[in-house]
Amino acid sequence: MHLRRWAGAAALAVALGCSRAELSTPPVVLVQPSGPQVPVNLLRISIRFATQVEGPVLPRITLLRADGREIQEPFLEQELWSPGGKVLTVMMHPGRVKSGLNARAEMGPILSVGDDVSVALDGLPIKRWSVGPADEAGPVTSAWKVSAVRAESLQPLVVALDGPIDGQDAGYLAIADAGGRRVAGRAGLTVGESVWTFAPDAPWREGVYKLVVRGTLEDPAGNRLGSRFETSIYSSPDPAADAVVPFAVVSPCSGAAR
Repeated sequence: MHLRRWAGAAALAVALGCSRAELSTPPVVLVQPSGPQVPVNLLRISIRFATQVEGPVLPRITLLRADGREIQEPFLEQELWSPGGKVLTVMMHPGRVKSGLNARAEMGPILSVGDDVSVALDGLPIKRWSVGPADEAGPVTSAWKVSAVRAESLQPLVVALDGPIDGQDAGYLAIADAGGRRVAGRAGLTVGESVWTFAPDAPWREGVYKLVVRGTLEDPAGNRLGSRFETSIYSSPDPAADAVVPFAVVSPCSGAAR
């Protein structure tokens, strides 16, 4: 009898241990969009974990209203992981984001302007946002502001964008020199993904440079350069076209660089 009880208790302990192991998740390092506000037509969320994650995570993620009520079926049931297994991109259900589709007509939009929402993992909020107006236009490179950098320095280049871009798109921008060669360095996004920074590996040389922007660069609502996510289902989107923002680096004694 005691042996049976011990065996039953051991089996229960093993089962509980397995359950806890399955739910064990590395700490969340960053949730993007990282700013305090998202557009009402938000299309994707990215969650960066400290280490590689094992097992499905999406069933444990919820979107909550300010009063704690769960928003029903907000996500596309697909986990999009980075190659290293640390960054999970969660898509909002496109059929409820884009107008004129059956899912939106039947279930309504996911977010409403003025809402306060949070994304939660295992019931615990990991990021809160207020919901702002729809973002209906893609990034406009002509409105970007490129900072001045000094020749012979390792000064980071800072580009103030016209609005946040997708948090996973930092690598969609690059610097090329006058000969078209890519400049080696480290790129990143700050200020809620509305500022792109580039730290060169070698000192800047005096001359003309280009900030090259991939045409598939998107904002958090899925709008691309020169095209919108919110288009008619009967019209084809314009082909993606890269953009170029020229700037110059001059020596300190020659004046400011632009």
